[in-house]
Amino acid sequence: MSVIRAFIAIDLSPEIRRMLEQVTMQLRERMVDVPIRWVPAQNIHLTLMFLGDVSVKNLEMLKKVLQNEVSSHHSFEFSVGGVGAFPNNRHARVVWVGVEAPAELLNVQRGIETAVSRLGYAREERPFSAHLTLGRVSRNATSKDIHLISDVLESTKVGFLGVAQVDAIHLLKSDLRPAGAVYSRVFSTPLAD
Repeated sequence: MSVIRAFIAIDLSPEIRRMLEQVTMQLRERMVDVPIRWVPAQNIHLTLMFLGDVSVKNLEMLKKVLQNEVSSHHSFEFSVGGVGAFPNNRHARVVWVGVEAPAELLNVQRGIETAVSRLGYAREERPFSAHLTLGRVSRNATSKDIHLISDVLESTKVGFLGVAQVDAIHLLKSDLRPAGAVYSRVFSTPLAD
């Protein structure tokens, strides 16, 4: 059986990706020897739902469910800025740039999660928290590394980076390669005008 590793996401403009790349470079310069897997700018996106393994046979049904749900929501914008970590700066596991969005983002995410979970895909256990992942801290990070990450994040001010216009939702597949994940669009579905 043929499967793809997939997730549902919002894509970003080249301008916002350039700004995120600059923030990543700034952070990398201050955390040179810290074991963090930095996300290449072209791979940064706003994940709405991670699906995991999806059978190629189920793609058409998934597409119909997504089109139906997404078409009931209107396009919107969100602003990008700020920097932090999950679960928090003092115990960083994921370094992110923040997203400030209208209620429509949460409505779209919840609607998609509800519709897609009816097909048997698991909902995320943690509540949805809109963010753009810049890097993932290695499990090999020492307490000294974590302390440095905390200090850098506390002393780094990332202001407003731009506004993202959201007019479509995408199903992306992730191909894991030795050099890192490569993402490609499987299909896109537009939001209502």
